[in-house]
Amino acid sequence: MTAEGALERIRRGATEIITEAELAKKLAAGRPLVVKAGFDPTAPDLHLGHTVLLRKLRHFQELGHKVIFLIGDATGLVGDPSGQNVTRKVLSRQDVAENAKTYLAQVRNVLRTDKAVFQVAYNSDWFVPSPHPGQAATESFDFPHLVALASRITVARLIERDDFARRLKAGKPITFLELFYPVMQGYDSVKIAEHFGACDVELGGTDQKFNLLMGRELLKAYGQEPQVVLTMPLLEGTDGVQKMSKSLGNHIGITEPPAQMFGKLMSIPDTLIIRYYALLTDVPAARMTELEQQMKARTVNPRDAKANLALDVTALYHGPEAAQRAKQEFFKVFSKREQPTEMAEVQVAGEKGGALDLVALLVEAGLAKTKNDARRLLSQGGVKLDGRVVKEPQVAAPGRGGAVLQVGSRHFRKLVPAKGLAKAA
Repeated sequence: MTAEGALERIRRGATEIITEAELAKKLAAGRPLVVKAGFDPTAPDLHLGHTVLLRKLRHFQELGHKVIFLIGDATGLVGDPSGQNVTRKVLSRQDVAENAKTYLAQVRNVLRTDKAVFQVAYNSDWFVPSPHPGQAATESFDFPHLVALASRITVARLIERDDFARRLKAGKPITFLELFYPVMQGYDSVKIAEHFGACDVELGGTDQKFNLLMGRELLKAYGQEPQVVLTMPLLEGTDGVQKMSKSLGNHIGITEPPAQMFGKLMSIPDTLIIRYYALLTDVPAARMTELEQQMKARTVNPRDAKANLALDVTALYHGPEAAQRAKQEFFKVFSKREQPTEMAEVQVAGEKGGALDLVALLVEAGLAKTKNDARRLLSQGGVKLDGRVVKEPQVAAPGRGGAVLQVGSRHFRKLVPAKGLAKAA
């Protein structure tokens, strides 16, 4: 592929490239680029929001460039302040280490992991250091290192970032650790350049722009070639408003079961169909433009377009056959109003004819967040047992055959007698 064609591929979906002229020059040089992206393992699971960045890394790999997947097991202890209105909770080293393991296991669903185009690095190797299996600690980030690094950045430069400025104006505290975070991320680029001979490009979300530019500044300050900064959009979650986040409950995890992933994708607002296609798939731009026009002209039903999107995305992480089964199951439940073929089972105590605390059971089964939420669902007629609406807080325990507990139109649980009680039932 020509340098111009490669640039066009990289440009797809990107919000900003600083600078595109520098990237074009690097691509024209004909050598494999070193492309860095850092991930602080602050939560155990990756979701589709993370894959926006991961898929762009995959594009670089397919063009023959090397991705450095940087695990921020040192910066993760601090917590990125980007977009935060309050100080983040500091995580323990054990939490960060456990989360990092799941990241590496899950990232293989998106990236090639052969050594020619992929390598893992840990920033604890230069900040802590903390040797990892098969690796020796490289250096100790002592006080002279801190002095040398801190002398290259002014306080005025740090507090000009929007989120810091807003918090200062509101009288909210900012810790020194938060001020130091973008400096740490920038220093990561310096160390990557030392270890791999270059740090040509760094990717991040639009909320990471300040941190990514800090890397450019520090590379120049340490006498190295500045990195190109490429920012990607933040993917809205299933609510269509907030950035996809596990803490907000609007996320779609890449390891969720196929039926669950398909169902969540079908729940996104129609306004996000084209955006999800653009950021989560490789569907050609011309096809997306055509689809958008067809939906506006009402020659294509948005529900059908969304079903195709859900099928394509689910197939990426679970394979075509599993995705097709998930689609069939979805329409069986939601169009034909039938019960799903497979349901998560919940064991319930109680003899046949005895009473079950339905309020507690709804919470235990993950169908309600709190007991108050469970009572609200019951009072509003949102709970069914074997197809019958129930509003009473207590119900009879199921017999040997069990019973189906349903909340709304899409959440089902199979209630089965606890082991040891089945015979008695």
